[in-house]
Amino acid sequence: MSSQSWRPSATIETLKARAAFMSAIRQFFEQRNVLEVETPLLARSGVTDPHLVNFETNLIAPGFAKGQRLFLQTSPEYHMKRLLCAGSGAIFQLARSFRNEENGRIHNPEFTMLEWYRPGFNQQQLMDEVEALMMLLLNCNSAARISYQQVFIQQLALDPLQCSHAQLFEVACSHGLAEAASDSDRDTLLQLLFSCLIEPKIGQQRPCFVYDFPASQAALAKLNPNDERVAHRFEVYYQGVELANGFDELQDAQQQRQRFEQDNQQRSQMGIQQQSIDTHLIAALAHGLPQCSGVAMGVDRLFMLQQQTQTLSQAMSFGIDNA
Repeated sequence: MSSQSWRPSATIETLKARAAFMSAIRQFFEQRNVLEVETPLLARSGVTDPHLVNFETNLIAPGFAKGQRLFLQTSPEYHMKRLLCAGSGAIFQLARSFRNEENGRIHNPEFTMLEWYRPGFNQQQLMDEVEALMMLLLNCNSAARISYQQVFIQQLALDPLQCSHAQLFEVACSHGLAEAASDSDRDTLLQLLFSCLIEPKIGQQRPCFVYDFPASQAALAKLNPNDERVAHRFEVYYQGVELANGFDELQDAQQQRQRFEQDNQQRSQMGIQQQSIDTHLIAALAHGLPQCSGVAMGVDRLFMLQQQTQTLSQAMSFGIDNA
C-alpha cells in the first residue's frame, strides 16, 4: 500500500466544483417545482434484471432475530414509483446507488444517480428536459435524436427489428467480436453491436438521444402502440459516454409482474440465481401509477465530462480503489 493511498482520488478544487454542480442540479428542479425526495438504500427486494447484480447484507436486530436479507439498491426507481402512486407529484432524487461487478474507467460500484419522474410527460417531453439540464451543466449544443432502428441502419446497414440471429452473429464476427458473440442470444448480440460499434460513433460533437428500443430491452417501459416491437425507452450519449436511461413508465401491475417473471426465467437460462419480485412495487402499481415518464442519469459521469477528467474516480472524493 502506497504511503499516499489515503489521499482523495479527486483534487480539492474538483470537489469544490462538484459541490457547485450538485447545487445547480437542485436549483434546476426547484425552479420547475419538482420535489426532492429521499428513499431507502436498503430494501427486502433486489432487481430481477439479469444484467444487474445487487450487493447483499443481512439485518440482525430486534424483530429480526433470525436475520433479514437486504439488498443495496441499484437505483431508487421502485421506491420513487411507490411515492408517485401515493400522490407525490413530480419528484427527483440525488441517490447513492450500488451495482456489484461494475468497476472501471467510467464505472464505480458505488455512485450517485440523479433520477426524476414527471407525471403528464411523454418520453419526448422528458428528453427536452434532459437536454435542457445537459446544456446547463455541460454548456453543450442541443442534442440529436434518432430511433434505435434508424441508428442501426445508419451505422451497420442492419435493421435490428427484422434481421435474424444469424445476421447479427455474422456482423459481430466481421468486426472481430466472434468470441464475445458466441452462445449469445438475440438481445445480447444487439447490445454487443450497439455498445461496441454504434456508441463510439454517436454523440461526439453534441449529445445524441436514441429512442424506441426493442420491447425486449425495456422491462419497465410502455410499448409503442403504433409498433409493439419497440418500447418508449431512450438513452442519451455524449463524447463516448452513456449518460441516461429513460422510460414512458409502465402502469400495468399485471404486465409488470409478468416482465419480472420473464427476467427470472432468463436468469435461470443463464444459470444465475432468480430474485424475489418486489411485491410492494406491484401493489403500488395496482393502486395506480399516474401516467408519467422517468429518467436516471449518472451524476459522476456528467461531472466527469464537465471537468474533463480521464476517469470516474477523479470526479468523486474516493473511488473504490482507495475507499
